[in-house]
Amino acid sequence: MKKIEPYSVEPITIEEKDRLLDDLPKYFTSNKADIHGMCVELVTDENQFKEMWEDNFHSMSEYIRPHARIITHEKPGETVNTVYYDQVTKTVFIYNCNYYGYVKSIALAAAGDFLEDYHSVHNRYSVHGSCIDIKGRGCAIIAPSGSGKTTLSYGLLLLKEAKLVSDDWFYVQSTDTDIVAHASEMNSYIREDIGDNWSIFKRLLEDVKLDEQHRGIVDVELAVGKMKTRDTTILRSVFLLKRDGNDATRLRKLKTAEAVEFLVQHDFCNPHQLMRNEYKKTLRIEAFKDVFKKTSVYLLNTAHDTPKKSRQKLIEVIKEEVGLKNEARILP
Repeated sequence: MKKIEPYSVEPITIEEKDRLLDDLPKYFTSNKADIHGMCVELVTDENQFKEMWEDNFHSMSEYIRPHARIITHEKPGETVNTVYYDQVTKTVFIYNCNYYGYVKSIALAAAGDFLEDYHSVHNRYSVHGSCIDIKGRGCAIIAPSGSGKTTLSYGLLLLKEAKLVSDDWFYVQSTDTDIVAHASEMNSYIREDIGDNWSIFKRLLEDVKLDEQHRGIVDVELAVGKMKTRDTTILRSVFLLKRDGNDATRLRKLKTAEAVEFLVQHDFCNPHQLMRNEYKKTLRIEAFKDVFKKTSVYLLNTAHDTPKKSRQKLIEVIKEEVGLKNEARILP
């Protein structure tokens, strides 16, 4: 497995963007995706990226001009995972990247950058987290890397009442009374070892072509059954995760200010923010403040329990939040 090198974002001007476009070779391939109503185009010289992109996202008509473009290119002399971003045209150049996870996350971030700047009555904002629908009400998990977000998300999906909205990134829309969560991807990009904790998912990756990071694009319904995904849900509860062996508290409810402070301290639990400035920070703080005011927010410490025990703590809260009267049924 190749090492995943970190990337940094360098803003560029429209003129610099045009120069970089003019310097590109002519042998590129492209594909347009529908990301929450936006047309995002991938332009790449890496065939595996194109194939995974097509499996990952809903397709967009080739007649629609892109709202954003993600350009990946193997370019000698550039630093590994160099990322240049023109915010005006939402054009991203990613050089010498060996990790599709960066490509798809940067695409979602570019869409999110557009959506949060598009001021309207019901703005959309990015959440780098998972969202599971249970009986028509959504449960979100947001966490710093390494806290167990993905593992617990797929563990919750094994509830018979559960449906997957997103395992990695979703967009939220605020109404007068609710927070609506919207899916961002058609299929999921998951690790090969997801079946180590939840064996039902092992068969998902048996016939899938994995990349160098041992990840692949899969349709989770092939493991857990049809009708186990949803495009939208009304968010009812949010779980923030941490892994802190020095804190004996397993689970506690948070006030809005505490939840916002946690996210700010952890950079919104989102390493894929193409623009970081005071204006964007204020937008995101106000958005999450609204989310937390309209949902129940909890902090779960995953340091002291197995994934199954942590999942059970989530289930007990969720049962109360969504009104599950019977014992939660788990898929075999």
